[in-house]
Amino acid sequence: MGYPTKVQLIARKDSEQWYVNFPAALARAMDFVRGEVIEWSVEDRATLVARRVSPPPSPLKKKRRRG
Repeated sequence: MGYPTKVQLIARKDSEQWYVNFPAALARAMDFVRGEVIEWSVEDRATLVARRVSPPPSPLKKKRRRG
């Protein structure tokens, strides 16, 4: 399921800033925290990739017991 999101532009006299907001449902599903850093990469003109710089550990991975 996709989440349509508008790209916003704030144009000022000497600069401009572009914003893309994460829908709340997506941010919750990813367990984002306030102030978390992500890194953007352009894969091609149709694909923008966001990667977590410091991802939290997966709750699904099982710990191996040595013995």
